Amino acid sequence: MSTPNLAERLGFSSRERIAILHVDDIGLCHAANVGAFEALGRGPATCGSMMVPCPWFTEAAALAAAQPGIDLGVHLTLNAEWSHYRWGPVAGRSRVPSLVDGDGGFLRTTAETVARARPAEVEIELRAQVERALAAGVDVTHLDAHMGTALHPPFFEIYARLARDYRLAVFAVRPDVQQLSARGLAGAATLFNQLAQTLESFGIPVLDGFDADSLGFPVGQGLAHNRRRLAGLGPGVSYLICHAAQGGEELVAVTPESAHARDFERGFYGGSVGQQALTEEGIRTLGMRAVRNLVRDDGGSRSLRMRS
Repeated sequence: MSTPNLAERLGFSSRERIAILHVDDIGLCHAANVGAFEALGRGPATCGSMMVPCPWFTEAAALAAAQPGIDLGVHLTLNAEWSHYRWGPVAGRSRVPSLVDGDGGFLRTTAETVARARPAEVEIELRAQVERALAAGVDVTHLDAHMGTALHPPFFEIYARLARDYRLAVFAVRPDVQQLSARGLAGAATLFNQLAQTLESFGIPVLDGFDADSLGFPVGQGLAHNRRRLAGLGPGVSYLICHAAQGGEELVAVTPESAHARDFERGFYGGSVGQQALTEEGIRTLGMRAVRNLVRDDGGSRSLRMRS
């Protein structure tokens, strides 16, 4: 008898197309919070993750507290990429000096962080982010990685240990060389495979696919771009990333190049047009809480460090 795949374990048929519609960058700014909670409240967006070190995390946590059952994770953050909008480590600069730039904020690029950050300090900081979210009352369902930085060696083992220790779902996919090549990520296949094997050894499910092609479309092309994204999702459980935020002066000041796309994604993944596109594609949806439930159900009598 064959072992059930992830879709079957979640109550779907083995060949259905299932999308986790994920809103990144919650807490980045007020506009990100407004747009994310609008999309999550209206759907079809199903879950999202919070940038705990950012100045607007406190507002995001308060909004989450007012909506029991909302499906939120921690967007593990090791970079502050903008020129003038900066944030730094939750653990404090003196505890993690290899993670910060001359102005005390996080390094701007993944390459800088991979080259300079000490893994022991990365673990201190990432654990501090999870603990701060828990202390704020967020029922954390999952982890993912801002700019993918925490997924790079030598950090991905830390990422896996956090999932194990807190018994959380995570963003991680089973490597598909053809799919990765189509996204220009062929060289990441070995890394994805190592991460998948480590997570599965800890009893953490690995997803079947992902689409991270959020934001990269010109003004006026949002509908066609996002319909193509949905059409490209294969069978199984896929993680589709969006960055819903409310357009306006604040968003343009923070991220001028992507403000129009973030506002479009707010409407598409928080409204009837996106829902209709999913229906036409025959795509089912769910959030990361269902995956966390598998982690915890499979954990049996293992001690849970995370609060329920």
